[in-house]
Amino acid sequence: MSDGPTISTHVLDTGRGEPAAGISIELYRIEGAAPRHVGSGTTDADGRIRRLLDGPLESGDYRIEFSIDGPFFGHAALTFRVDDVARSYHVPLLLAPYSIASYRGS
Repeated sequence: MSDGPTISTHVLDTGRGEPAAGISIELYRIEGAAPRHVGSGTTDADGRIRRLLDGPLESGDYRIEFSIDGPFFGHAALTFRVDDVARSYHVPLLLAPYSIASYRGS
């Protein structure tokens, strides 16, 4: 695993007011019709995965998939673009029983 720029996430359960531990997450780099799997993990007790990307950060489009198993949402996927490989990207997810939200974190 590299110490360079990476992709990280933080999942917060806003319905319970606490971090969402134990969420399985998969990361893909979009390369045409067949996305390439580039990382995975499970959120820790603080709801975080500090280094989700297995290899070096490359520019392009990525998809992060959250297996959330809630009462309404069972799965959430976000696609985002990496254009500066000199910096890390943080993609948080806020979830509640009937809503989800994300933003570009720092």
